[in-house]
Amino acid sequence: MEHASARQIAAIPHYAEQGRECTLFEQAWRQRLPVLIKGPTGCGKTRFVEHMAARLGRPLVTVSCHDDLSAADLVGRHLIAGGDTVWCDGPLTRAMRTGAILYLDEVVEARKDTTVVLHPLADDRRLLSIERTGEQLLAPPEFMLVVSYNPGYQNLLKSLKPSTRQRFVAMSFGYPAPALEEAIVAAESGVSPAEARSLVSLAGALRRLTDHDLEETASTRLLVMAGRLIAAGLDPAAACRAAIVEALSDDAETVAALAELVDAVLAPAGAAR
Repeated sequence: MEHASARQIAAIPHYAEQGRECTLFEQAWRQRLPVLIKGPTGCGKTRFVEHMAARLGRPLVTVSCHDDLSAADLVGRHLIAGGDTVWCDGPLTRAMRTGAILYLDEVVEARKDTTVVLHPLADDRRLLSIERTGEQLLAPPEFMLVVSYNPGYQNLLKSLKPSTRQRFVAMSFGYPAPALEEAIVAAESGVSPAEARSLVSLAGALRRLTDHDLEETASTRLLVMAGRLIAAGLDPAAACRAAIVEALSDDAETVAALAELVDAVLAPAGAAR
């Protein structure tokens, strides 16, 4: 990888590598291969892409996918400006023209007909056909397509077709090992190592729950949010209830049960202080 300048290094978002995902991403970029990232909410997928874009010195174009996202939203459309009809590039087209990394977050949320646009980009053609202008846009070497989704949300209505998945180099993300997650929480939030350890212990207890119907469990992102509140002076239990418990459920009984777990896990830490 090319050496980054001091200014570039300072601007690179913090990311704690768990394996060899940085090397894999860099080699995929060099080989002009698209990347698919799978993992639970808040485990660091977006931060990883931001980190790698900065390390590679490439602009990053991020699109948060949703069920109303159309092909025109990605590619572009004609607009009326000053009485004239002008073509306006969408984020996909802009990323291709500038050799950026295009990141489609939660791509399974997009409409099925939208993901079809990606097919000729995600194989050796690396081509975008803009039907409304007749332009055939070939991706420059620096362009890279990256998509992500949460496998836990997949069902018959929201999934990538095998014909789409098999066009990508794929990597799976999970929550970091406890020691690494403690370091991440401490670095990102400013809490002490002991406080970070308590937050990670709480996350471990929440992730082991089996008797509560939670759509998601405590992510590293939520731990960092709670840590920031604690570092700002908020009581740890109150911070965890606001940043973690209330974010996980709207059910009053579930919230009460999770709050009890927070008190039980944080009490030993409080006694130790």
